[in-house]
Amino acid sequence: MPRKPEILKVTKVAESRLFHVEALDLRFSNGAERRFERLALRGRGAVMVVALDEEMNVQLIREYAAGLHDYVLTLPKGLIDPGEDSLQAANRELQEEVGFGAREMVMLKNLSSAPNYMGHSIDVILARDLYPSKLEGDEPEPLERVPWPLSRLEELILRDDFSEGRAIAALYLARHWLENENC
Repeated sequence: MPRKPEILKVTKVAESRLFHVEALDLRFSNGAERRFERLALRGRGAVMVVALDEEMNVQLIREYAAGLHDYVLTLPKGLIDPGEDSLQAANRELQEEVGFGAREMVMLKNLSSAPNYMGHSIDVILARDLYPSKLEGDEPEPLERVPWPLSRLEELILRDDFSEGRAIAALYLARHWLENENC
């Protein structure tokens, strides 16, 4: 395995309420020096929830996505708050965004997005044994809950309004885990 490059200098380039951009001056093991920019890791991480009801319907939400300036179907997700672990955060987000809590929660995998440019990652959580429970969230408008049969995953992935790579990966991870659960 290659040796990590030496960090020569870290410089803050820009900062907003959500993002912290920094430049990294690096020296690689062969002596080459380069400057990389990245969105730096902030906070305690995030969670994405694959919530399945008794009929094996995934609980999707339709929400506004500012990056696309459009409404999209996706999985419930959010930041891990102070004092929470990822399972607690997933259960809270599920209650805020879908109106259900879960009695069973399983950590499936930590996923990164564009790791060459971002230090952010998200924990994918499988939630089952759902029960009605609503918490007040921070969304600017009510979210539409859209139950979708997991058995129709390929049809969902072909929809134009379901395109988030992390959500697609999360659903395949959940399906794989469920297929191998009783092995």
